[in-house]
Amino acid sequence: MTGGTPVLAPVSYEQFLADVAALAVAIDASGWRPERLVGIGRGGLAPTLWLSHATGIPMLSIDLSAQDRDFADAPIDRLAERASAGVRLLFVDDINDSGRTIASLRARLPHETVRFAVLIDNIGSSARADYRARTIDRAIDKSRFVFPWEAVAPRETIVGDAVTVADRLNPASDLPASPP
Repeated sequence: MTGGTPVLAPVSYEQFLADVAALAVAIDASGWRPERLVGIGRGGLAPTLWLSHATGIPMLSIDLSAQDRDFADAPIDRLAERASAGVRLLFVDDINDSGRTIASLRARLPHETVRFAVLIDNIGSSARADYRARTIDRAIDKSRFVFPWEAVAPRETIVGDAVTVADRLNPASDLPASPP
């Protein structure tokens, strides 16, 4: 792998449960209670389900990862209508790495009734989550976090995903370049 190698950082089931509990506490402490949680597919679906059980707040979902407009654009438009009518929505994802997902959704949704929660929030992200269980700095921590629901994937798949994001690679100039 040219330029670096991924460092896989498994997130234990216990850590995942602690992160969900931390989000539930943060939401409760804020005094703002959403009427619906919205899981951002694919990585945000498991945290949203668990957070829904922890808080008693019903959940919905959208799928951005499949890049299928029928399961992203139309549901986002319907959620924007609800949010414009005053329905409070909390979008949930596993990690806010670059901020692109949050920024994209914020551009399409009213700010007054929509918030975002993540298990892991990168302080260098271009968009901020409103709630987070943990914070990292991608300038220092290049780990590819492997959440419990991802751990069933073949290692090659996880590594393949990790190497597509340069911010998740540790510089290793002494590594040989991969053949083309």
